Parts: sequence; C-alpha cells; structure tokens
Amino acid sequence: MHRLLLAGFCVGGLVAAETRFGAELRKEREALGGCTEIKKLLGCGETLFTGKPFHIAVGSLAPGNGFGSGLAVVGHWTTDNWRNSWNADAVATPNGSWRAGAYLKLVWSKQPGISVDNTGAANATGAATASLQERPVLHFYSEATSLNRVAYFGLGPATRDTARSFFGLREIVTGGSAVFPLKFTRRLNAALLGEANSRAVEIRASTGQPSPSIERLYTPATAPGLAQQPAFAQFGEGVRIRPSAGNLRFNYLVNSQQYVAPGNSVYSFQRFTVDLGNQFALYKTTRTLQALAHNGPDDCTADPADTDHKCPEVKFPRAGSRNLEGSIGVRLLIEESIVPGGHVVPFYFQPTLGGSDIGGNHMLGSYQDYRFRAPNLLLFRANFEHSVWGPFGAMFVVDEGKVALRRGDIDFSHLVHSYSAGLTLRAGGFPMVQLLFSWGGHEGMHTTGALNTSLLGGAARPAL
Repeated sequence: MHRLLLAGFCVGGLVAAETRFGAELRKEREALGGCTEIKKLLGCGETLFTGKPFHIAVGSLAPGNGFGSGLAVVGHWTTDNWRNSWNADAVATPNGSWRAGAYLKLVWSKQPGISVDNTGAANATGAATASLQERPVLHFYSEATSLNRVAYFGLGPATRDTARSFFGLREIVTGGSAVFPLKFTRRLNAALLGEANSRAVEIRASTGQPSPSIERLYTPATAPGLAQQPAFAQFGEGVRIRPSAGNLRFNYLVNSQQYVAPGNSVYSFQRFTVDLGNQFALYKTTRTLQALAHNGPDDCTADPADTDHKCPEVKFPRAGSRNLEGSIGVRLLIEESIVPGGHVVPFYFQPTLGGSDIGGNHMLGSYQDYRFRAPNLLLFRANFEHSVWGPFGAMFVVDEGKVALRRGDIDFSHLVHSYSAGLTLRAGGFPMVQLLFSWGGHEGMHTTGALNTSLLGGAARPAL
C-alpha cells in the first residue's frame, strides 16, 4: 500500500508545478519525510490516511464483502464566491469486490456582511460565525460498486433464517444532488434537498458460498427483478431541518424519491422517507458527528472557509483533563414504497433490517446481515454513547423494528428487537471504526465490525 501511495506522489509530481495541487503534494511529501522519528508516527498516520492530495483509502464494503483498501486523491480550487473540491478513489477487497468513484463538490462560500453594533464589536452573524452556517452545495458524482456476496432470505417479516441465499450485484450510480439552505428559517436550520441519478444494476449468481446462489432457491415471482434489471432514472426531493435548543439537537428529514424504469416497465415506484433523529448532548463539548455536506467522501476539512483544508486533529487526553463527550439519541425511521397497481419493487431496491444493510448501516444487529427485506420499513432506536479515552468510546444501542409487504402494516405492533454494545473509534478525520456485539431477538447473537467508507466529517456516498 505504501508503494501505491508513493506511485501517486510520483505521478502527481510529473504533472504538478507549484500550483495549489503541487504545493499540497510537496507538503505531504515533507510531512511523510520524518516518519522515521517515533514521536511523529501519529502525525504520519494521519497524513497516510487523511492527507491531501493523496492518501490511502480504506473502508468496509457491504456486509459479507470484506474490508477494502486502495488509493484516494483530493483536489481543491477556490473562486471569489465558490469553494470547490474533487475526490476520486478506488478500493478492492480480498473476495474480489470493489468500488470506484469520482466526486465533485461546489460550495457557495461568499461571506455575509459583518454588522457592527454601537460599541464597535462585530455582530454574531458576521464573518466570525459565517463558516458555521450551512451553505448552498452542489454535488456531482459517478460511482460503480461490484459486490460478490449479498444475502437474500425472501421477502417480508415471516421469512426463515434457513432460507438464505446469496447473489452478486453491480450498480453504477451517476448524477447529482443539491442542498439549498433557507435563510428565513435560520433558527430551524432548514434546507431543501434535491437529487437526480441514473442507476444501472446487474444481478449475477454468487457461487462458492455457504448457502446456494439465489437462482437456485428463488424465481422472479419470489424475488421480483431477478430475471431482468432495467436502467432507472431516480429523482428525489426533500426538506431537512437541524435546529438545536441548549443541549438538544435535532436532525429531521422528510424525503420523496421516484424510481422510473423505461417504457411501461412494471418496476417503477416511489419511496417516501421520514427520518427523525434526536440527540441530547451530555456535555457542551459533545460533537454532532453529522456528515458535512461541503466535503466529498475522501475529504475531512472541518471548515469550508479554511483555505488550508485542515482535518480535525487526533486528540488524546492530557493528565487531569476532563474533556468528555457523551450523548443520548433517539431515532424514528419510516420508509414506505408507493407502488402503482400491477407494479412491484425490485428486490435489490428494497430496504433491509438485520445486522447491517447494503450501505453498512447497523440495524437490528443480533440478526444476520440483510435478514428482513420488504418494500416498507420501520425502525425505532435509542442509543447511548460516551467517550472512554481520547478518540475511543463506548456505545449501547436498543433497536425495535419491522418490515412489511404492505404500507398499511407499518405500525408499532409485532416489532422485533435487538440490543448492541461495543466500542467506537472517532479519531480526527480517520473513518469511524465500530465493533458491536449484539443479542436479543430469536436468532442468537451477532458481532459486527465496520470501518466507515467515508472520512469522519466527509459526506456520505450515493446510496445503493
């Protein structure tokens, strides 16, 4: 992997004079030059995994496909009114799965005017706090993912764990999204969201696994979309509000998506999502840990107005320090599919509960990955997280949820449950590491370990 990173430096050196890209490349080489000194090893590790313009890309692909590693490159340029950046990366796992993508961020960065009161002091709405306000963001991307092992147990809440099969999947997502803050709702911190994507999916057999390949157990009647996978145009519109009141912080999203297959395809449908996240911070120093819209997935710049594009530093406690972090969270997630008469939702676009889903989201952790799958989903979560030492923390999670074949069955009856406890690592800009042991439910226990696919503070990748 070090050779791969050095190769990136060599290629960059050939094409970059002392431009911004060339200057960042020179600084990164200088930073890595002192890695033989023990006292600089931590800083070298940060540079290797979060540095600019090149760094080692790491992250867990979808559950069952292993830990991926590769190379990422990040670039920036700035105009009078825009802070722009681009990312590109590619990773592969030992089982032959891979992901590669390119991402472009355009952030409106013009500072609001500074108002002055009668004492001559700058008003709190001036430049000193401008960088903390959400800004208009345009995001363009193209990402391809190939997975060799994804589990399928059938559809609905009544499936059995013995009905497991596996399939392979390749999906190419190309498109863009936008965040447009509403200034007149400053206290609500509200923003309009929009997206437009093309999605090309290919399902294939998955052989050599501990369970049969999907086509041996299921048909297009029991796995809609198994026989053919048309291309989709997918659109989305939503509203997000992130207000705070004292130690209470809210992250609410209401979103609608349309999946349109060509012609008179029976696979077109709509999805409606309500995601209500609530966090009570136990200390004023507790971070929100939300993805930052102004970054790409390989960029952890803390402040969009920072021309040096610095990532947060890894901080370890000093003797006598009481700089603690902790929070209690409650979340309600509802996803419902609106399906015209005679249409069906392809099984590979249906949400799942159990272990982790295809995006690596941990839900009902005591069950196998992808355990329950259906067009409609409900999840209620309560969690507690607290720092233990420096970037290391402990987490406890209670999940209650269900999937349903019909929208009318989404209610709070007959929920399945799961409990999880474990450790987290949130170090500087390094991707979050999570190791959780889960129990409860009716199917035993499950241990989940994951390394986030984006840097801490980086934006989320396009959803599969």
